[in-house]
Amino acid sequence: MKLANAFGLWTELSLALQTALIPTMKDVWKKPATISHLSRTFMAHVWIAFASQVDANARTVKRELFLPNATGVVLDIGAGLGHGVQYLDHSKVTKYVAVEPNIRMHPELRKTAAAAGYLESNGTLVILGCGAEEIMTILESLGSTMHAVDTITSVMSMCSIPSAEEALRGLVRHVMKPGGQLLFYEHVLSPRKDVAWWQRFWAPMWQIFYDGCRLDCPTDIWIGNLVDSDDNGETVSIWSERKLWGVPGETEETVFHHVLGKFVKREGRMIS
Repeated sequence: MKLANAFGLWTELSLALQTALIPTMKDVWKKPATISHLSRTFMAHVWIAFASQVDANARTVKRELFLPNATGVVLDIGAGLGHGVQYLDHSKVTKYVAVEPNIRMHPELRKTAAAAGYLESNGTLVILGCGAEEIMTILESLGSTMHAVDTITSVMSMCSIPSAEEALRGLVRHVMKPGGQLLFYEHVLSPRKDVAWWQRFWAPMWQIFYDGCRLDCPTDIWIGNLVDSDDNGETVSIWSERKLWGVPGETEETVFHHVLGKFVKREGRMIS
């Protein structure tokens, strides 16, 4: 792997520091308690500044993934400022449930969702300030009903979930309907050993600045390996359909190795 690619993230980190460091310090000065969640505050300033450009860079692949596939009740993991809602077909998506633990992003998230036709006042929009790992809170927001979500979406968010593998298992088993879909666009651990080495090298530092985001999560593998038990108590894959692909034209040497996926949950009664 070329050193220029291995150290390429320094450009992004430098821009982030230039943009968000002073606003973050001002927040701490005004409210000292902010220091207890410093990384989250820093990340909010970064994302407000750069989210639109990051979204635009992958607009085509996200539109092709979400627009034709997302249906019914959609649970968006790590909704951020709500950019994902623009890739939903309002004629097919009846409710948008946005999970975003960084409450600094909620005002813009609410505004973006409203522009797309999803409102809290009529029940088509629910914004949750919890993390994706808080399964019971999510279920309570859905009327404490198991298997109430038709589609779970995630855009570069699973890398920040505490105990992500366990959280994904809980969401798919308990929140997603049989026949439901998991649609995701994530950066994951590279299959190339040299690239993966650098991802693991930078991951501890990166997560300090970016609210827990790790570069070395094998999220695609965790998802693919999810299992459950059938009526006979046999262990089976929880998926009836799985499709995984990369971003066209993306270099193999990037530490931000992206994948897209469409996974469909197995129909029939599963024992969870």
